[in-house]
Amino acid sequence: ATRPLTRKFMFPESSIPELAHVIQLAVAPVFLLTALSTMLSVLINRLSRVVDRTRKLEAFILDNPARSAHPRTELHTLFRRTVLCNRAITLCTLTALLICVVVALLFISSLMGFSATLAVAALFVISMGTFIVALLSFLQEIRVASTALENSAKQILEMTHIIHKP
Repeated sequence: ATRPLTRKFMFPESSIPELAHVIQLAVAPVFLLTALSTMLSVLINRLSRVVDRTRKLEAFILDNPARSAHPRTELHTLFRRTVLCNRAITLCTLTALLICVVVALLFISSLMGFSATLAVAALFVISMGTFIVALLSFLQEIRVASTALENSAKQILEMTHIIHKP
């Protein structure tokens, strides 16, 4: 036989305005979750492209070991980009989980009648910290990709300049 929930754990009708207030408080973190899901999508797309390029390079290196000096250098750069993308994805996911806990705590504390102000504030600050580090990893990955592209373009320009010299 199960015991009925006591009045303490139920949201009384008179507290509907309080519930509406809690929902208002939860809206901002929910918008942040939307931004995080967009960021995760961007990061996953970048990682997917890196993985595809890595597979092509690995096949080329295995088929042409004598001509693999430049592809090996590019493979190292792709590995670095993979590490940075994975770090950013992990940190964005952790941020999203922390924000979900914040939203849950807002509702649970209101329903059960206890103050979770310090816990909510601490979790939100921690989530912003993880998001900042995720963004820094993303920026570092972009820098690595841009530098590799710039170096490759310079090499090609130097090669074509030498070839077309009169």
